[in-house]
Amino acid sequence: MKKIDLDAIARRVALDIPDGAYVNLGIGMPTRVGNFLPQDREIVLHSENGLLGMGPAPGDNAIDPDLTNAGKQPVTALTGASYFHHADSFAMMRGGHLDICVLGAFQVSASGDLANWHTGAPDAIPAVGGAMDLAVGAKRVFVMMEHLTKSGESKLVDRCSYPLTGIGCVSRIYTDLATIDVTSEGFAVAWIAEGLPFNELQRLSGAPLRRA
Repeated sequence: MKKIDLDAIARRVALDIPDGAYVNLGIGMPTRVGNFLPQDREIVLHSENGLLGMGPAPGDNAIDPDLTNAGKQPVTALTGASYFHHADSFAMMRGGHLDICVLGAFQVSASGDLANWHTGAPDAIPAVGGAMDLAVGAKRVFVMMEHLTKSGESKLVDRCSYPLTGIGCVSRIYTDLATIDVTSEGFAVAWIAEGLPFNELQRLSGAPLRRA
């Protein structure tokens, strides 16, 4: 099985973000997308802790401890960036002002339901953050995740078994094996990793796939 690495997934996401888009990158894996945005596009990054105009991660010698994203990772601010109250940031998210958000996930269902904040395990620490607000407020939701769990179970499912973050909200899924659209007819494979047969991808997925 030939997987692509996390940076390669992030590049695929970045290339699908159009010029002029206002975008929120979720905590964890999605933050990598900011390092691969095309230089010829003006894409404005939003962070839910109150920053619009976020730039890529700084070098080790350029870290400002007072400038972080929602995951407390150091970031940069581009020329013209603005800072604002947490409540105003959530008003942007809830008010439909973001074109795209990129989130991680534990599960995505064939109807586009998203589960990304709690596995239901008794020892798991629930941490929904702003994910619910982003899932329902952004015009499009991209999910960036590995195709399988560490135990080999598919994160693509017919129906989520974990607590939901949002219902019918996911537009497109990027994994280390494929790029998959969520359609009215279920999962449609738009891209598949080199050398991976379609029937093998289907075997590794927990819901029916079709070719886009």
